[in-house]
Amino acid sequence: MPIATQARTGGAELRRRLAVGAEVLAGGGVHFRVWAPQSEVVDVVVEGGGEYALSPEEDGYFSGVVAPAAAGTRYHYRLDGGEPLPDPASRFQPEGPHGPSQVVDPTSFSWTDRDWRGPVFQGQVLYEMHVGTFTPEGTWTAAAGQLPALAELGVTVLEVMPVNEFPGEFGWGYDGVNWYAPTRLYGNPDDMRRFVDRAHALGLSVILDVVYNHLGPDGNFLPRFSSHYFSERHQTEWGTPINFDGAHCGPVREFVVANAGYWVDEFHLDGLRIDATQAIFDDSPKHILAALSERVHEAARGRRVLLVGENEEQRVSLIRPVDQGGQGLDMLWNDDFHHAARVAATGRNEGYYRDYRGTPQEFVSAAKYGFLYQGQRNARQAKRRGTPTFGIEPAAFVNFLQNHDQIGNSATGARLDRLTSPGRYRALTGLLLLLPGTPMLFQGQEFAASSPFLYFGDQKAEIAFAMHRGRRQFLAQFPALKTYQMQQRIPHPAAPETFRRSKLDPAERAAHGEATALHRDLLRLRRDDPVFRAQRLHGIDGAVLGPEAFVLRYLGAEEGDRLLVVNLGADLRLDPAAEPLLAPPYGQVWGLLWSSEDPAYGGTGTPPVDTDEGWRLPGHAAVALASRGEPTSHV
Repeated sequence: MPIATQARTGGAELRRRLAVGAEVLAGGGVHFRVWAPQSEVVDVVVEGGGEYALSPEEDGYFSGVVAPAAAGTRYHYRLDGGEPLPDPASRFQPEGPHGPSQVVDPTSFSWTDRDWRGPVFQGQVLYEMHVGTFTPEGTWTAAAGQLPALAELGVTVLEVMPVNEFPGEFGWGYDGVNWYAPTRLYGNPDDMRRFVDRAHALGLSVILDVVYNHLGPDGNFLPRFSSHYFSERHQTEWGTPINFDGAHCGPVREFVVANAGYWVDEFHLDGLRIDATQAIFDDSPKHILAALSERVHEAARGRRVLLVGENEEQRVSLIRPVDQGGQGLDMLWNDDFHHAARVAATGRNEGYYRDYRGTPQEFVSAAKYGFLYQGQRNARQAKRRGTPTFGIEPAAFVNFLQNHDQIGNSATGARLDRLTSPGRYRALTGLLLLLPGTPMLFQGQEFAASSPFLYFGDQKAEIAFAMHRGRRQFLAQFPALKTYQMQQRIPHPAAPETFRRSKLDPAERAAHGEATALHRDLLRLRRDDPVFRAQRLHGIDGAVLGPEAFVLRYLGAEEGDRLLVVNLGADLRLDPAAEPLLAPPYGQVWGLLWSSEDPAYGGTGTPPVDTDEGWRLPGHAAVALASRGEPTSHV
């Protein structure tokens, strides 16, 4: 059997891009390196090119150069003469996670985004998307064709759901198993690069949802290379967590930290959204998320990046700088806002919504402080939840009315606009897009997509059965969904029809013009108005006006103040209106900037709200007002 040679360049050891994986050499051949500390012999099996023994290094690594290999070569590893296995750091799996890995040369792609500098912290509008359902074709190329519409709408950051390789023909992506390989289902790695390059040309940033808390149940070959990849000290609800703080964790930490930098370096991504950080367990002196944050910034080489976290526990330490004892993320998803809005929209506070009432005070507090739970007892969890947010910039809180989880966590996958009145939904949309936090839309939300977004995943029979059963058990926390009738209506996740029904119809972007106009106008107002755009810390106050009505006052200093008045209930007359926040600055009056009842959005018109007879707030509506020297009409 041939022995792979050790690579040297000018007499010096080869400088690799990554610690592990297959890397094309400028002078020809491919350098392979893999961590397999519990193996005695590691070979590279090259399709059509023989088998080559790698040389052992310290700490359980094996490496060497295979001269006949090149970009496009397919290969496996063989451990101690066993069955062929895909590369744990494969850059592409053209036949899926059980097939051969393919050598990829990331330097061969011609980028056109040399002047792209990345996203700033403030002023962003996120857009969560799933490549497989964003278009009927479900590919990177088709998705790129829809990007001009998002740029015109006012979106600034695309948050792409996980794309690392997973088994089957469709899935959400959260059970991925090849963390370095973009799934073959959406195209090849260069198709993903073209998507990012096109987004940058349109002024859109791209961040990728990554899952570092577990791997999927099928196609995960990491345990074959080393049992040390997984923790024996911690547990998650999705499977065995990653070993970030146990014995032999050093190469595991590097594997994950390097992966975070890899997406930014080789795909020019503008950051990451990190899934379920509460299930990333690490008792090391330096938390893995802090190390990850530092690597991402290094990989960006001076470009700005954005790191967004999901954290059910609402730990603010995640968004504090590393040098202040934090983990160095920039933003956190705000479930509290979503849950309050969902209850206000639907009237249902069952299941995991039971600690929310959808009251005006909840919205006022969310506007001022971000999270609602900052250390108070949470009745459903029977424990204290959250940490104080005082001093945190409003832009750090990502607010949303819909996301993949919250739509999918239902029997029908119905979007929120289908679960409430049109007026109430328009008012909540106005609230979302004018709050000082960072707003996020879910794909199709901007044009009131008629398609649901269901929970889907193509798995082999025994896993698919367990998924369907688990789905039914999870949804049974909602009394209505516990009934026999509704349990039988929960779509099977592995059914191709479940996936097909979840695809967007891009033609609805034009057909549903009222919804599109609503979102476009609000995002334009958010971008162009200096007060709504400011996202100032301590720049907002609010008051309850009625059982379902409240006012938010944006303090604008020399730009004047703004009001957002929201009434999610019936018509309300305030006479007297004994609330100081309703009073315009001295010598000025309130002029209408925007109304959710504009006929252009399907509304019925907006009579004056601040009149000589008192304030009159239309039901199921929101209005934005600006303080001015003279009254103004709607613009």
